[in-house]
Amino acid sequence: MVGEDPRPDALVRLMSLMPPEHGVDEKVDWAAAEARWGVRFPGDYRAFMARYGGGSINGEAGVLLPLPREGLRWPPEDLAEETANVRHAWAAEGGRDALDVDPAHLLAWGVTAGPDILCWLTADPDPDRWPVVVCGRHTEPTFTVLPYGMAEFLARLLGDEFDEPPVSLVFWDGTPARFVHWREEQRRYLAGLDPLTGEPDPYAHPS
Repeated sequence: MVGEDPRPDALVRLMSLMPPEHGVDEKVDWAAAEARWGVRFPGDYRAFMARYGGGSINGEAGVLLPLPREGLRWPPEDLAEETANVRHAWAAEGGRDALDVDPAHLLAWGVTAGPDILCWLTADPDPDRWPVVVCGRHTEPTFTVLPYGMAEFLARLLGDEFDEPPVSLVFWDGTPARFVHWREEQRRYLAGLDPLTGEPDPYAHPS
C-alpha cells in the first residue's frame, strides 16, 4: 500500500521548504514514548523531533509531541488529545463505513487550524511503512489515506504538489514555510511579540 517512500530524502526536501532555524532537539525519551503508545515511531518523525521538535507551521498547523511536556505558560500539545479526537470522529462518522480500520490504529501526529487531524495508520508492524491519514473537517471524504510518511506528506503539501489539497485549510503560500518551536512561540507570546514572526504585536498579552 505504501510502496516506495524515500523518507530520509523527504526530510531533506522538507528542510529546504521549511528551514529548521527555529527548531530545537526535543531529546525525546523514545523508550518512554514507545511504552506509552505501544508502538515504535517512524524514523522521519524521530528525525523531525531532533531537528525541529514540536511546534507550528506558518501559525496554522502544528506537529505534536510524543509525550507531555511542561510549558513556559501552558503545556505544548502532545499526541494524546488529538488521538482521542480522531478516534471519536471515526466513530461519529460511521466507524468502518467511513474508514475500514481498527480505530486503535489511528495515532495523531499533527493538526491544522482547519481543524483537520493528521494521523498515522499504525496497522503495519514496520512504522516506516505507516501511511498518513487526514481526518478533515471540511473535506470529502472525511478520511483520506495517503501513501506517504509524515515528512513526505508535509513536503508535498508545502511544495504544493497535490492537485486537490487533502486538508481543509491551505496553510502554505509558495514561500519558505516558517516553523517555530513551541518554546519559542511561548517565549515570544510572554514578551508581547507575535508568536510567528517575533515582531512587536500590539494585540499580544505579555505576562
